[in-house]
Amino acid sequence: MGIFELFSKGSKRSVQNLLGVESFTKYGLRTNKGELLFYQVSPINISVLSKASIEAKIRNLMHVLSTLPNIEITCTDSSECFDDNQIYLTERMEDEPNPMIRSLLKKDKEFLDSIQIEMATSRQFAFIARCKGLKQDQVFALANRVEKVISDQGFEVRRMSKEDIKRFLAIYFDASYTGDRMPDVDGAQYFETEFE
Repeated sequence: MGIFELFSKGSKRSVQNLLGVESFTKYGLRTNKGELLFYQVSPINISVLSKASIEAKIRNLMHVLSTLPNIEITCTDSSECFDDNQIYLTERMEDEPNPMIRSLLKKDKEFLDSIQIEMATSRQFAFIARCKGLKQDQVFALANRVEKVISDQGFEVRRMSKEDIKRFLAIYFDASYTGDRMPDVDGAQYFETEFE
């Protein structure tokens, strides 16, 4: 199926289908290519480490990668980027004839600048393990093994919760830094259901 067929009128495909995401699981996220287990690894400020310490960290990471050759690593900002907001405010200031409103827009822009500066160096690292064709008890064993291997090499690691994964994906896809509050099903927040 071509990209134009995918988005053609009457197509029933959703973004979730396009990405291959099926559902959340007890340990991660089920996709059409297997279950994904997510681990948040805290970044290390290497600017304060000695050369020997940096080399040791590199060796430790190499050990993790050789022990877990199928692990995937991704790095994202740990919060939303405000570039579009900055551009909008700049354009509004240029077009605004009222000096008082221009002053307010300038204060908004300065506030966003200060937030952006605080978060500019804030990154998050996710290690992702893919499980294909494994039973639940095997996934559980693998989930614990991956976390232990990373931890044993001196990295601060924790398995990501459902909310952590949602927030990570929202930032990764440039949607929102409040992704952890997004509903599991699009639009679910607008319906009240009672289960008896």
